[in-house]
Amino acid sequence: MASGHILKSFDEDLAELRALVAQMGGLAEEAIDGAIASLANRDAEAAAYVVEADRELDRLEAELERQVVRLIALRAPLADDLREILAALKIAGVIERIGDYAKNIAKRVPLLLDSRGIEPISILPAMARATAEMVHDALDAFAARDPDAAMAVCAQDRVVDDFYNSLFRALLTYMMENPHTISASTHLLFVAKNLERIGDHATNIAEMVHFAATGEQVAERGRGADTLAPINA
Repeated sequence: MASGHILKSFDEDLAELRALVAQMGGLAEEAIDGAIASLANRDAEAAAYVVEADRELDRLEAELERQVVRLIALRAPLADDLREILAALKIAGVIERIGDYAKNIAKRVPLLLDSRGIEPISILPAMARATAEMVHDALDAFAARDPDAAMAVCAQDRVVDDFYNSLFRALLTYMMENPHTISASTHLLFVAKNLERIGDHATNIAEMVHFAATGEQVAERGRGADTLAPINA
């Protein structure tokens, strides 16, 4: 009876961790959507909301860290359970960073209120959708402990990289043809780079999911030969 009670309590603790990760993931997805929508609509007020909402992601990450420390100290989990707990901890940190990238995008909206004439900006919503889909699918893979779904997310990263490369080339050409748009175009490059980094972090989550489910590390990824412009966003 005591053993069964302990097992049930431990399962409940794991479920709570998964719920926190899911809650953080939902907020991160909302932040990505909100940041890009505020840019598309030139809505500085909506962008400010995205920036402020990032505080909740920070709070949830701290709460998850406390629960992980308590769970490891009280339950001394082994093997599969320990991998899942550590994966949740690492994934929470990655999600928090994704939120930071979305916040960085939102912070640039007030600087882009007069950028309606820049044609390459039309690529950003599609790139953002592909990126947000990667985050969503990676978190679904974590919830299902599905290594195959996780690896499918890794394969999607190429799509986001292709969006970034296309946008980089388009904006570079646009700046050469319209020098007065250089400042706004540079901000848009930073936005695109933030989205590309979110895609990389979604891939990191997927690799953690794969390891948690199988105990096997994913082979190190090489960056594509045509990946352009290492902009520090």
